[in-house]
Amino acid sequence: MLYDDMEKYNREKRELVYQGSIISVYRDSVRVPNGNLAKWDFIGHKGAAAALPVTAEGKILLVKQWRNALDRFTYEIPAGGKEGFDEPMIECAARELEEETGYKAGTLDFLLSLKTTVAFCNERIDIFLARNLVLTGQNMDEDENIEVVEFELKKLLEMIRNGELQDSKTVSAILAYQVYEK
Repeated sequence: MLYDDMEKYNREKRELVYQGSIISVYRDSVRVPNGNLAKWDFIGHKGAAAALPVTAEGKILLVKQWRNALDRFTYEIPAGGKEGFDEPMIECAARELEEETGYKAGTLDFLLSLKTTVAFCNERIDIFLARNLVLTGQNMDEDENIEVVEFELKKLLEMIRNGELQDSKTVSAILAYQVYEK
């Protein structure tokens, strides 16, 4: 088994420190293989989904939006958190695609799944390839101000190389798309 050392770690306590609308922050006490008790932060997340929208002409749609954590605008694939733990990832991706870009996908195919920050968070994002797009109109959340921008794949790869695109889900989706579409 790939992770056969799991039995050497024992979480003895998980204490809720903060409950937010998107995340829960915990303080874990974990007994490590040498017998010491480690104190680790853990962020619990209900999960999210995203879509890589590709137009009939082969262009990729990204959303330009303000990110408070970075204090700047970013280009990203449309994404968002699940409305509940039971919401299917594909439904979340379809909803976020339409809300943020104003396009509904005729087809949504699974592209990849990633864990965003494995050192301290369990957030999982499933990413779907969205094609056969039909314009329906944006339906953004009250706090969103999003611009939809079209890019050629070649330009996006250049933006990744020169550090203009840094969002992990977006970079991962574009690179996976490049590999799978060959």
